[in-house]
This record gives sequence, structure tokens and C-alpha cells, in this order.
Amino acid sequence: MNSHPDSACLLPSKDLVILGGGLVGMTLALAAAKQGITSHVVEREDPADLTAEGVDGRASAISAASWNLFANIGLGDVLAPLGCPIDAIAVTDQHKPGRIDFRPKADEGTLGRMYSNRDIRLALFEAARHEPNIAWHTKADVVKRERGPHGVSATLSDGRVLRGNLLVGAEGRRSPTREEDGIGLVAWDYHHTAIVTALAHDRPHDNVAWEIFYSAGPFALLPLLDLKTPTASGRVHRSALVWTVPSRDAAGVKAMSDATFIAEIEKRMEGMFGGIELIARRMAYPLTYQNATRIVGDRLALVGDAAHGMHPIAGQGLNLGLRDVGALVEVLTESMRLGLEPGDAQVLKRYENWRALDNFTTMSVMDGIVRLFGVPGRTASAVRRLGMGAVQRMPSLKTFFMNEARGLSGQLPNLLR
Repeated sequence: MNSHPDSACLLPSKDLVILGGGLVGMTLALAAAKQGITSHVVEREDPADLTAEGVDGRASAISAASWNLFANIGLGDVLAPLGCPIDAIAVTDQHKPGRIDFRPKADEGTLGRMYSNRDIRLALFEAARHEPNIAWHTKADVVKRERGPHGVSATLSDGRVLRGNLLVGAEGRRSPTREEDGIGLVAWDYHHTAIVTALAHDRPHDNVAWEIFYSAGPFALLPLLDLKTPTASGRVHRSALVWTVPSRDAAGVKAMSDATFIAEIEKRMEGMFGGIELIARRMAYPLTYQNATRIVGDRLALVGDAAHGMHPIAGQGLNLGLRDVGALVEVLTESMRLGLEPGDAQVLKRYENWRALDNFTTMSVMDGIVRLFGVPGRTASAVRRLGMGAVQRMPSLKTFFMNEARGLSGQLPNLLR
């Protein structure tokens, strides 16, 4: 190490120092803990704020592979009753004829499960509280990161120093750890913003996820489990909404009154679920593509959105991050069993090589889908319809997309099988 802080501020050393305790960072800590790998986990936010009712209306599609990871780290019993199966995905251009239905055969299982992010966070945080291999530091800011030939450290704003063997950047798209290391990004802006919220509606969704394309951008309705307690209007059926709008219109959409917003949503739904109402606050997220030029450095590994961020059009961002987790934990477990350190350069190289093809393939496919189906404009509708027709005529393409949705393509780590 380059500095010698007061020993009173030094905490016991762990194998990993994970910066970022969100969905990917905490899953990594728990998956590593199950293999006897210890970690410090640093999270800037208060867990109570992150899991408060109504704070985060986002939902995530959890692939079959990601579900296996959650089950293998002991969260299966907690999460099983909270996820809504995705039995099919319907893709349509403005409700016109020629819609595509991605529906697996009866013996192939579902295309995944929809979870509210809040439910996943609650399960992860509760498990972390009871895991002796995890030292969890919340409401903590990192003011210094150091990496040397014998280990790594992260100094917190209160003076505590967390030491370990490998530093993991899991802080999301604006990862300061990635930026500090000088890791570049291949990135571009889609010039669109996702407006995210949740709806209650009169009719059931029948476990179908809808992707409806309009000239201004995609409009997705994702199935969630029915509410346990009906709304004041008596509705129990609910869906997550991801409405993609041009960035120049995002502020105006966010500023709409609830009545105006609902009227705009109803116009695009064309009565498919009957009457609707908002049951979560509206949130807005600019849509960009970014892929780190490398995901490792000296005693450093990146996971999740710190390594790659994609358009949510197919809901694969979190699943890609969870595949990072599975690969990194498997590489660390096998290498440490052979006597290698977690931060050893050859260990990290193996992680990077393993993830390179999957990351590149998935990111390229998702970007291609955005450019084929999600490009705005009236003339783009004709292009979309040509693309949809091609998918309809080629069963192998439909199978490929369904395997991507399940997370079953590529070489899966043992934790995801």
C-alpha cells in the first residue's frame, strides 16, 4: 500500500472490497460468501431509503439463468412467491396486424419472471445482514481508492480503511472506480428517455409482456403479480410500464398531471387492459449504450452497469450483470482453491476472457434490436414490419431471441445452471 493510516481506522482485511451494494454488487457479495469468500461492501445510500414503499417503481425481468443464481445462493424460497412468470412476449407495431408472439413450448418453461426491484433488494439486504462473510458499510462515501502489489484499500469519509485483495467496481454506469482507472467507454446516446412507473388495471395481463412500437419509441407493459390489497378503485391486476419518449419531450411527460399522463397511456394501450390507474411515482432514465473497453485492471474487476449498460428494450441489463457475478465467483473459487489470490492478474484475465464474448454478443444483439425495431419516425414503421416478418418466417431467429430472454446462450457459470 502507498499510505499507512492510523491502525485504529483499519478494519479486518477481506478477500474483496466491493464498491456498490446494489442488485449486482450485493448478489456478488452473497454468491462469494457461499463459497467462503469474504467481502467488504460499501453502499452510499441508506438501505431503508432504497427499499421504502413507492421509492423505486422499477421492475426487472429475471431470466431462468439469473433465477438459478438466486436459488443457488439461498434466495429461492423468499423470491419464488414474489415473481410473476413471463409466459409469452408479444411484439406489435402500433397494434397493427402481424404481431409476433414469443411463446415457448410447454416443456420449455417460462421466458423468465418479473420482479419489482424493491422485492429483490429486500431479499438481498436481509440475507446480507445474516451473512458473517459480509461486512456491510452503508451511508458511506469512498474518498480514496488504492491498489498495490500486496492488496487494495478503500478509505471512507469517516476515516475507516477497508482492506482486501481485489477491488470490485459495482457502482453503476457512472462508476468512479472505472473512471479513476482510466478505463474507456464505447458509448452513444439513443436520445430517448425511459419513463418508468407501475399501473393497476381492470383486466388480467395473462402473464404476457408487451412491446408495442410507436413512431416516437417503444412502449412496454410488463406483467407483475396481482396486488394483495385492491386499490381504492378495486383493481388488483398490475403491470410495470416503460414508456420510451424522445429526450426533448421527457421533461414535459414527467410534468404532466396524473390525469393527463393516464390519458396518454390509455391512448397507447387502446383499452387492452380496461381502465387503468397509477400506483407508483414516475421516474425518468436517459437511454444510452456504453461498454467498457476492458473490465479488469491491476487488482480490479468491473461488474454490472460499471462494465456495460444497454437499452432496456429487451430487459437484459440486470441479467448480463448477474452473469458477470456468476463468472467472477466461479473464477475466484477455482483459483483460490489452487492457492492463487483473488487479485492475481491471471485470475482476472480469465474472468475478462470468459465475459468478453457474452458481453459483446448480447450488447450487439440488443443494440441491433433497438436500431431495427426502436428507431423513431414514420418510415421506421415499414422497416420494423419487414424485420418482424423476417422473424416470423425464421423459427431459428425466434428460438435465438427466446434463449437470450432466458439467459441460456453462451457458456454459463455453474451458479447459473
